[in-house]
Amino acid sequence: MNLIIDVGNTRIKLAIFKNGALEHMVRSSKEEVVEALETLLKEYPQLNRAIVSSVGTFPEAAMQLLASRLKVIELTSETRVPFVNDYGTPKTLGVDRIALVSAAAVQFPKKNVLVIDAGSCITYDFLTHENHYIGGAISPGVAMRYKALHTFTANLPLLKPTLPIQTIGNSTETSMQSGVLFGVVQEIHGYLAFYREKYPELTIILTGGDAHLLRDSLKNSIFANPNFLLEGLLHILQHNT
Repeated sequence: MNLIIDVGNTRIKLAIFKNGALEHMVRSSKEEVVEALETLLKEYPQLNRAIVSSVGTFPEAAMQLLASRLKVIELTSETRVPFVNDYGTPKTLGVDRIALVSAAAVQFPKKNVLVIDAGSCITYDFLTHENHYIGGAISPGVAMRYKALHTFTANLPLLKPTLPIQTIGNSTETSMQSGVLFGVVQEIHGYLAFYREKYPELTIILTGGDAHLLRDSLKNSIFANPNFLLEGLLHILQHNT
């Protein structure tokens, strides 16, 4: 039984996998993660391995607790992964992107795969059918775009997404909603058109916290999987066992 820990910019996900399937998941703040870990370790004494992927801050006390109880891997650019990394600056490649590409490599072998992760940032990561990761793109996420409109102007409010998307806004708020959400959808469509022209046989994965906002507006055949990153971390853990 494995413990998968995804430390994001705002929250920490703690996921229990048994026989390759997600059995339980909790979300925690940085301040409460030690208590959350103690609870999980008590409730699941069969846990014996863990992997930690951190783009945010993971408290030292939490890492010490894990190391005292489990065999722990901390994901870095040096960790063995199930794909060939052809990124130009591999040491700067985010561990979240490494996990996503690992999931693509294991779950879609011999396929051209584009993984779109709609989170704090929107990332695009491309894996060839020969299992080579060659890179992708990073753009501002949905919340970041709303915050930028508010922060860098004098009068625009700070909004949250509102569905359905109103393409032609008839007020300041609906114009902002259109600019952000419709803009993101069109950005994704543009990337899909580019990749499909170069790679007609393309598998597309949509994941991340804002995937639910975008899924219904994307007309292409897309696999939506909210747990794709967690599954990628599990594959890396298994690959290093």
